[in-house]
Amino acid sequence: MADVAIGARSAPAIRPKVGRDDKLMLVFVLMIGLYLVVSLALPLGFMLWKSTEVRAFAYGAVEIEVNVGQGPVPLGTLEQAAPRLGLIAPVEQARRSTSLTAAQLFPDGRFEGQQVTAVRMRLSGGADDGVLERAGEAAASGQWVEAGARDLRRLVLRAGTRRSLGNYIAYFSNPALTRSIANSLIVSLATTAITVLLAFGFAYALQRTCMPLKGLFRTIAVVPILVPSLLAGLSLVYLFGNQGLMKNLMMGASIYGAPGIVAGCVFFTFPHAFLIIATALSISDARLFEAARALRTSPTRTFFNVTLPGARYGLISAAFVVFTLTITEFGVPKVVGGEFEVLAVDIYKQVVGQQNFAMGAVVSVILLIPAVVAFFVDRMVTAKQVALLTARAVPYLPSRKIGLDAAAFLFCCLVAGLLLLVLGVAQYAALVKFWPYNLSLTLAHFAFEGVDGGGWESYFNSLRMAFLVAVIGTAVVFVGAYLVEKGRGFAAARAGLHFLAMMPMAIPGLVLGLSYIFFFNDRANPLNVIYGTMAILVVSSITHFYTVSHLTALTALKAMDKEFEAVAASLKQPVTRMFTRVTMPVCLPTGLDIAAYYFVNAMTTVSAVVFLYAPSTTLAAVAALNMDDAGQIQAAAAMCMLIFYTNLGARLVHAILTRLIARTQAWRQR
Repeated sequence: MADVAIGARSAPAIRPKVGRDDKLMLVFVLMIGLYLVVSLALPLGFMLWKSTEVRAFAYGAVEIEVNVGQGPVPLGTLEQAAPRLGLIAPVEQARRSTSLTAAQLFPDGRFEGQQVTAVRMRLSGGADDGVLERAGEAAASGQWVEAGARDLRRLVLRAGTRRSLGNYIAYFSNPALTRSIANSLIVSLATTAITVLLAFGFAYALQRTCMPLKGLFRTIAVVPILVPSLLAGLSLVYLFGNQGLMKNLMMGASIYGAPGIVAGCVFFTFPHAFLIIATALSISDARLFEAARALRTSPTRTFFNVTLPGARYGLISAAFVVFTLTITEFGVPKVVGGEFEVLAVDIYKQVVGQQNFAMGAVVSVILLIPAVVAFFVDRMVTAKQVALLTARAVPYLPSRKIGLDAAAFLFCCLVAGLLLLVLGVAQYAALVKFWPYNLSLTLAHFAFEGVDGGGWESYFNSLRMAFLVAVIGTAVVFVGAYLVEKGRGFAAARAGLHFLAMMPMAIPGLVLGLSYIFFFNDRANPLNVIYGTMAILVVSSITHFYTVSHLTALTALKAMDKEFEAVAASLKQPVTRMFTRVTMPVCLPTGLDIAAYYFVNAMTTVSAVVFLYAPSTTLAAVAALNMDDAGQIQAAAAMCMLIFYTNLGARLVHAILTRLIARTQAWRQR
């Protein structure tokens, strides 16, 4: 017996055999993981690297001689000669330009009162010091290059590239730029407080009262999801702008700036907060409320001791979602921000307005920090959530209370009315001939003739992109989620894939778009061929909205018992057959939900694609932004409404398909 025991203890561990299905799943894990690395991790890393790229002139590595008709006169290095030449500081010069010509050193062709006949320069050092060239030809290190008085412009010193924190130092030393951080935090916190309060009241009215027309109000609450965020800014201009319908209500104040940004962001973040809080309030145990009534607890105390604690995780999650959406929002502050600078608009101005990509990368990194912090804090908080609905729980059914039901109905009417007002004003402005002088109705603004942004071509580009994003994105996301949830073995690889899938939620669209410029616009990158094409727009949109789709697919897959895979394995059925014959049919409604989510967001997104479109791939939402920039506000409103009607149609198609599929899944009703 002792020998048997010793032999049993020393027996080698039994390892499961890796079969063909496991190898196939590993291949797909690596493929989708590689996609996320290339479309997310590498571009972000490249952007972080670029943010440390400082363009500067190596004044100390450039020697200069000048000839005023008496032979070459050495001036030493440019650093030594700078005071005599009146040069500004190298950092300031690098900000204004990345090249310095000999003509800029002697703008009037003179040196100390005498006419310059020739200039000689040479650059010693490596590529970090820059490049010295004459007429486009680079000079070798240490080679003298000469230019006569008439061709001083042809002698050019190009700034070198160094790695340092100089861009960050320059950013934080500029009060005008750092003010954007405080402004972004102010409007984000204000929007979060207002939106969460309104969304909680709206969700409480629908979940905890017996008010009428709940279905209608629920539908109205999600309407802002179907429109580009900048539509709220356009409507606010028509309502409270200098020629607005209700400008007198502003009492001399201006809608441009913080008030407009907060109001617009409340509109487009409201449905996100409402859906989260409504879900939290829908899960409650009626026994808690019965106990409160038995103890004769007042309604107010019951609300603060039972209702709020039960919904606290939903409230916290909604707050972080609203905060993140607001601080990264671009459309609303671009339209109604005025001189109130925020981080998202700063990125746009640095890249598009000043072509200062390095500083744009710095602002992107700064914007990335609060978004990432909010995301991880939200994940930590929700991870502590415990189950509120147990097997013994009794579903809560609200009782009829005339006073509370009436108050809830009036509150919902007020909130729904404000949401519809924003949408209705945009539609009305798109139909009148010339606001506010000729209010007769016309469809001329929907013709998009003579407007910036591409008009109908942009709209059809958006349709094509949204369809590709919906089809390809759904396939990629669902396969990835299946591998994470149902995969066998290779736990580290599947965990890595899940981590990459969660990253996009913390990445603002503008940051992702700018990182694509740095990564895909590099000639050394073999994927440079997709830059400026529809493909890069599809890739960026799929990646930008990947996380929510991934979590949706995971939820559906978790609902399927693992015995399905066990039975398939015992019958020696390949994983491909199990996936196509069982998993896909069962999860088809979820697949439709993911496709609809992708389509709607691809039609409305601006931030993720505003840096990436080409003249032949302009998109509808970006076209509306360009129309607003050009002062063609009514055409911009028309384009936004066209996007709304398209998304509304897509939702109707989704509802019809869902109903048809439900007929083939009668088992769900058992």
